[in-house]
Amino acid sequence: MSIRLDMYLFTKDNRAIVEPQNDIFATALLVMGFVVFACIVSKTYLAHENSAFALENYEEASLIAQSIVHSHMLQGSRMDLISAEKLDELSNPQVDKQNLNLFFDSFSPSIEFQVDISTDDGVYMWQIRNTLSSRSSVAYIAASVPVTIELNPIQQVPGTLTVKLFKDQ
Repeated sequence: MSIRLDMYLFTKDNRAIVEPQNDIFATALLVMGFVVFACIVSKTYLAHENSAFALENYEEASLIAQSIVHSHMLQGSRMDLISAEKLDELSNPQVDKQNLNLFFDSFSPSIEFQVDISTDDGVYMWQIRNTLSSRSSVAYIAASVPVTIELNPIQQVPGTLTVKLFKDQ
């Protein structure tokens, strides 16, 4: 009987004796709080890093897209047209690598990017990639501009030119 009474007094004693079980729970709560705080801070940092990349590089992608639209390498019969024949040549997988390098280096030699051009109705699509690139990244920022594509000397269709700048990982 005295053992039960002592145990009762140990848990209900008002003399400010710290019980060992309370220390374990307080420490566990502190560790869990710190882990949650660290997760929130890391997610916030990653979101900020992605936003900073987008803000820094969108203007550059837009300038490259505008440069490509006014380029003589893709120009059709008029300055405001992009030739589908020249797009076919550059987007062909067997394209001369020297021409492809000349195309990419003329706009931005130090930045890796890809050009996607399509008609608004989705019938025609071209993709100009740098084949020397070993990029397998899916993180990129894109800028698009409206263009007019000359399919043949008689037919022109509206389209979109998109430049994708790849993010270093």
